[in-house]
Amino acid sequence: MEWLVVSNIGLWIALVVLAVINLALLRQVGVLYERVAPAGALMVNQVLEVGANAPSLSLPTIAGKVEEIGGALEGKSQLLFFVSPDCPVCGELTPVFKSAAAAESEWLHAVLASDGKELDHHGYVTAKGLEGFPYVVSELLGKSYGVSKLPYAVLIDEQGKIASMGIVNSREHLESLFEAKEHKVASIQEYMKKKTAVNYVEADKA
Repeated sequence: MEWLVVSNIGLWIALVVLAVINLALLRQVGVLYERVAPAGALMVNQVLEVGANAPSLSLPTIAGKVEEIGGALEGKSQLLFFVSPDCPVCGELTPVFKSAAAAESEWLHAVLASDGKELDHHGYVTAKGLEGFPYVVSELLGKSYGVSKLPYAVLIDEQGKIASMGIVNSREHLESLFEAKEHKVASIQEYMKKKTAVNYVEADKA
C-alpha cells in the first residue's frame, strides 16, 4: 500500500515539474517570436495620430490634374508615399511601391508626394516608370502630414481617417502599414506587443 502512495506522490511531482517546464518554454517561445517578428515601419509623427481625420487638400499633380488628398474615397483607402528625387532610398523603393500598389489596387489608391520645385520631378517620374501614379509636389502636404524623414508613407482608410503611417525603408515596412490597418492597430509594433501579451496570459493560465 505504501508503495502505491509513494508512486502517486511521485507522479504528481512529475506532473508539476512538467507544467513548470511547459510554462517556461511557452514564455521563451513568446520572447523569441517577438524578437524575430518584423519590426514594421517606425511611426514618427508629431502632427498626426492614428485614428484622426486625415487633412483634406486639393492639390495639382505634375501631370496637370487635381488630386484630392484625404477625405473619404469611394470604397478605397489612399496611400501617400512621400519621396524625393535626391533620396537614394526612395529610388530603391519605387519598385516595391509599384508592386504593392498593383497588388492592392482593388482597395488601394496610391499617390506619390514630394516637394522642392527646383528638383527634376518629371525626369524622376520618367526614369522610375511612375507615370501611372498621381505625383504631387507640395510643401504644404508634407507639413500637414508631419513628414520629417523620407521615405515616409501614410495610409488613409475608406472613411478618411489615418489608418497607419511610418518611415518606410523596405518592403516589410510598407506591408506592415497594411497589416496594421487590417488588425486595427496604430502600428505593427503595437500588434506584436498585444499578441505577445496574449501569449503570456495564455501561458500563465496553462
